[in-house]
Amino acid sequence: MKTVKDKNILVAADFAGFPLKEAVVEHLKSKGWKVTDIGVKSADEKEPEMFHRIGLKAGAKITEKEFERAILFCGTGMGIHIAASKCPGVHAGVVESVPAARRAITGNGVNVLTMGAFYVAPQMGKDIADAYLSAELGTGYEWWPNFYEFHKLSIDELDAFDYEEFKKNDFEVKRLGDYPLALMDNPNI
Repeated sequence: MKTVKDKNILVAADFAGFPLKEAVVEHLKSKGWKVTDIGVKSADEKEPEMFHRIGLKAGAKITEKEFERAILFCGTGMGIHIAASKCPGVHAGVVESVPAARRAITGNGVNVLTMGAFYVAPQMGKDIADAYLSAELGTGYEWWPNFYEFHKLSIDELDAFDYEEFKKNDFEVKRLGDYPLALMDNPNI
């Protein structure tokens, strides 16, 4: 698997997300990242792939464990997110801010982060990518009791989710365990 630790990242964009993807990729490459791009390759590409097809291809690379994480781009970030999310084991999130990017990975273990070029400026996209790639599940909230365990359990239950089993169980999730978590202020500040 190509990992973040080894500075490998998968990217892809449709025609609308292409300009933002280009800015982010240039930035990442300047920081030593090995970028694999499976989306639209130029702004004037004839008959470019549609967002959902690109999202499905990128999601499949996560499902097949070729890549640990991906950053995808379309006009809103939502369409490509929906497509990638159809693939098993993909935990995708649309992000438009640095704090949301950090929380997407630290709290939700997002392995596919999406951005919308209609709403995210190039510099913000670079900052979002940096925040997302410099953290992992559980980092940044160590002071919060059970933070990692609570969120890891949610990811495990989502990975194990079977809709037919859920339906047969009267729409109750098959629990793999429990960890209490309550909102709290940082006691170190």
